[in-house]
Amino acid sequence: MLVSAIEDGPGESWASEGPDELAARLREQTACDRPEAVATSGLVAYRGDEPVGWCAVAPRPVHLRILRNNRVPWDGRNEDKSDESVWAVTCFLTRAGYGRQGISHALAVAAVDFARARGARAIEGYPDLVEGGYVGTRETFAQAGLIEINRPTKRKLVMRLAF
Repeated sequence: MLVSAIEDGPGESWASEGPDELAARLREQTACDRPEAVATSGLVAYRGDEPVGWCAVAPRPVHLRILRNNRVPWDGRNEDKSDESVWAVTCFLTRAGYGRQGISHALAVAAVDFARARGARAIEGYPDLVEGGYVGTRETFAQAGLIEINRPTKRKLVMRLAF
């Protein structure tokens, strides 16, 4: 499985080996066109030449919806919302027909490596505790090394890995 970076601005290609022996190789591509973000980055998973999954990963302040939210991830935490050294994984998307094949897991592991290689001091994820969400599961983030640090609502967790 190839995992490729989408970055706004210059970057360097790099390679990483994730658990489950899924090879994750990152290379530059085009900028993401998410309208709510000034600049963003993400990862695309490929099987051969076919894109099969995507996740959003960037410094936390780039994710404008996080900055505007008053509860997740902020309830019970005294954090600087503008701290660019903390990165966030905010969304996973798996192409129809490719579910339950480890794609989100491979993307989460690659996101950790991607953020670390770009100088992040920590990475966060905000999984739902209900089925059917697009923000990732507790298990997906836990398998990538993140641990629960906060539960701001009944259905939402904040998970984090400090580097």
